[in-house]
Amino acid sequence: MKSPLKHFAELTDPRVERTKEHSLQEILFITIAAVVCGAETWNEIESYGKMKRPWLETFLTLPGGIPSHDTFNRVFSALDPDELEGCFTAWVRDVAQLSEGEVISIDGKAIRGSRQAGKKAMVHMVSAWANANNLVLAQRKVTNKSNEITAIPKLLQVLELTGCIVTIDAMGCQKTIARKVTDKGARYILGLKENQGGLLEDVRDSFRLLPSKSVSRQIDGGHGRVETRVCAVIEDLSMVEKAHQWTALRSLVRVQSERFIKASGSVEHETRYYISSLAADAELLNRSIRQHWGIENSLHWVLDVAFHEDQSRKRAGNAAQTFSLINRIALNLLKNDKITKLGVRGKRLAAGWDNNYVIKLLRN
Repeated sequence: MKSPLKHFAELTDPRVERTKEHSLQEILFITIAAVVCGAETWNEIESYGKMKRPWLETFLTLPGGIPSHDTFNRVFSALDPDELEGCFTAWVRDVAQLSEGEVISIDGKAIRGSRQAGKKAMVHMVSAWANANNLVLAQRKVTNKSNEITAIPKLLQVLELTGCIVTIDAMGCQKTIARKVTDKGARYILGLKENQGGLLEDVRDSFRLLPSKSVSRQIDGGHGRVETRVCAVIEDLSMVEKAHQWTALRSLVRVQSERFIKASGSVEHETRYYISSLAADAELLNRSIRQHWGIENSLHWVLDVAFHEDQSRKRAGNAAQTFSLINRIALNLLKNDKITKLGVRGKRLAAGWDNNYVIKLLRN
């Protein structure tokens, strides 16, 4: 994978020129390397730099030595998160190889530790995950006065999506979002819940009264359970009152899940509904909807378990948002190393032990 560092070369340094003791590029390099190796706090990043200083001095200038933890904090708190995210998106666009029909999942995640004492608000990020590429493509912050409905179109705007299938849960089931997806040359699958009450009832009625054009059954086993998912698709939109208002709408989708829990012998049932601009191909829709959960299992879960993102207490300025992007840079680098046959946690340990491995990840 190509190094992300060249894409951050023109990043605006927020510090006053006369107060600079450390190069911004070297601060970024030490931070990314430290996070790849398992560091999670400013103090740990400083400790990493000090312990690795003899090695770092073989290719960094370090005119002011290793920055202090306060310096790392101040710099990342002051960086422009929009500019940083633009650099990140440019890097991913350079390395991603999106293919026709690749599922791009969009979902939000709160950074719970960013909540200020006595306040309800916490930093909430919406990310786009490319399932086949195993990459975070981009992220956008949900502002305190807004929600995912306004953040998702901004996220879609920066993505190259031609030929892809975009999956979003019920929060993103909005006409403006459907239009934005199709404007980007992609197809959509949007979850339906009570936030689209009239539309949900129309879709339910359609499945009660109209025949399905395509049906697919998939069975998966693992983690102590067996799940059967039956996907049915209708192309007849006659019972959807405002179907014409949804850009490129072609099909209504129902997924009925049955989960058998081996330990207890119990059975759980769930029915979910979707609308889509795809044709009535139940096998494709069933598979694509299943892949949507890749953003939970391969991104959000890993960030919380391997990176402990939910426990992060970075709250000053823009620190929570900018550091979340550093985590995603590290995750992209680690997940796309195809040589080392370890999980993310194992690769972070290996990077901490082996300087050559870190260089391979960061300087390709």
